[in-house]
Amino acid sequence: MADPKKSIETAEGVEEVEEMEDEGKTNMSLLTAEMMKNPQVLAALQSRLGSMIGSPSGYIESLPKSVKRRIKALKKLQLECTRLEAKFYEEVHTLEYKYADLYMPFFEKRNEIINGKVEPTDEDCDFPSDSEKDDDEVINELKKKTKVESKENKDNENKEPTETQNDDTRGIPEFWLTTFKNVEMISERIQEHDEPILKDLTDVKVKLLESNPMGFILEFHFKPNEYFSNTLLTKEYEMRCVPDEDDPFGFEGPEIFKCKGCTIDWKKGKNVTMKTIKKKQKHKSRGSVRTITKTVQNDSFFNFFSPPTVPSDEEQLDEDTQVLLAGDFEMGHFIRERIVPKAVLYFTGEALQDGDFDEEEEGEEEEAEDEEKDDDEDDDNDPDYNPQSDKTAKTQPPPECKQQ
Repeated sequence: MADPKKSIETAEGVEEVEEMEDEGKTNMSLLTAEMMKNPQVLAALQSRLGSMIGSPSGYIESLPKSVKRRIKALKKLQLECTRLEAKFYEEVHTLEYKYADLYMPFFEKRNEIINGKVEPTDEDCDFPSDSEKDDDEVINELKKKTKVESKENKDNENKEPTETQNDDTRGIPEFWLTTFKNVEMISERIQEHDEPILKDLTDVKVKLLESNPMGFILEFHFKPNEYFSNTLLTKEYEMRCVPDEDDPFGFEGPEIFKCKGCTIDWKKGKNVTMKTIKKKQKHKSRGSVRTITKTVQNDSFFNFFSPPTVPSDEEQLDEDTQVLLAGDFEMGHFIRERIVPKAVLYFTGEALQDGDFDEEEEGEEEEAEDEEKDDDEDDDNDPDYNPQSDKTAKTQPPPECKQQ
């Protein structure tokens, strides 16, 4: 039978050990906290953790062979999922191709209204805008105006017809030019000499390709104009939806990998994509000077129809060409996915109103106010601080911001 006293002493001993362990943990926590304040220790710890996670010589390599074998099984499953994902996108494209025909009547009617071929009916225009008032408010306002209505009618009889009454504007002028200028990635390509041409742009369409399941063509339709004889300019994009054999897990869906423009038949002296410059050259020995004329490429939206050629081996592309193509692919994709389907919302600017940025801006504003408050507190503690000079600096107008 166990000795009760011994049991109690043992219990007390255990309790004492626990207290010592707790005290040791507290001391260790304090020591760790002090060490973490040392930047060198912290940097060394972060470096060590970085080498342990995701590194071939770190955690993964230290696992037993049986675990590594299971990881390989998971990777094979992931590859099968990636291939199935590619099939999914192909099905999506098939469905999109089907609905393209259903969208067409709406886009055709949009084109007719924009170019003044038809006038929308009252039923077509039955859409409330943000600026319209409720019916009750309109009725009440009409009642208030009833008393002076007859007097206003008499006065109006002696007036000349208003601009609205004589309005002979057809369609929606400069619709596509305004739409493009509202989108930053496109507007930065549009030069002043491009605008008169883009005013003659009547429609932009997307044509999906059957031969290339993921390819598409952008069609730009123009009125007859003084700049080129074409009435249709095209830009074709080739896409692929197959995981790369060298990097299958980098697959994120269909991607554009090549594009092809068209020939613009510029009329004499109207090619805005080229400009003529004069350059003076001095002879090395004789010292004589001559002036030569040279034709070079000019900045223009219409360079969009003359993209760089992509070689069969894409790795041969230099960095500048890759940057140009990336911007071209992004613009073509945006026109297809966003602008053509929702052109009127980009024309009015509504599609550019992204509420996701409001919260971030408010957060940045609050952070700026906190920093300003901290600066003020620091200034108050500074014996050399002159509040009058600071006030003068804050009230000076900011320099003008030049639009690029």
